[in-house]
Amino acid sequence: MKFLIPILSAGLALAVPAFGATDATAIAAKEAPATANATVPAPVALKVDGPAPAFAVKDAAGKTHDLAGVKGKWVVLEWYNKDCPYVRKHYDSKNMQGLQEKYMGKGVVWYTVISSAKGKQGYLKNNEVAPNFEQEGAKPSAVLLDTDGVMGRAYGAKTTPHMFVINPEGQVVYAGAIDDNNSGNPKVIPKSKNFVAAALDAGMAGNPIEKKATAAYGCAVKYN
Repeated sequence: MKFLIPILSAGLALAVPAFGATDATAIAAKEAPATANATVPAPVALKVDGPAPAFAVKDAAGKTHDLAGVKGKWVVLEWYNKDCPYVRKHYDSKNMQGLQEKYMGKGVVWYTVISSAKGKQGYLKNNEVAPNFEQEGAKPSAVLLDTDGVMGRAYGAKTTPHMFVINPEGQVVYAGAIDDNNSGNPKVIPKSKNFVAAALDAGMAGNPIEKKATAAYGCAVKYN
């Protein structure tokens, strides 16, 4: 068994696999790349093909967004920290914005979630959210401010980014990394397999999703 070892200077964490064979996390554990950057398994409590944890989280304007309100739609949850180099990999390259635009254009609801606590890296005040995402050139369905970490912990979100795909029946059908290359270099993106896109393409076409759980990589979520 491996143990979570925080790397405080970098805000990262090492791999932590060890789960039952029928658990989706076992898949992630086997696929966790052996590198020194943050690589963690899919969440322990959350079961792929099981019900997505309910949430009701406000955006910067004070509007509450809940899972029940988007029942019948495909939903993507993306954990975000503006200062994380792995988030920067996907935003500075416009990879994340391209995914948002493509799938929101197909009716997918895309929630970007910030679970950074006040005073922690990646935290944004309400009046900083709109300017930040305007600068990013990102237009998700909403940015959810999970500063108390309740939503993040319910999903077992460990890293930024950490990605989840929920089907119209309210089941988590994908949990883990955005793609199969945990390098921080954006130059690898064109040759990487995007697990989120693959899950959405297959699921929305009524086909089986090949990869349902993978090891997430990135910076540790900055909870309280």
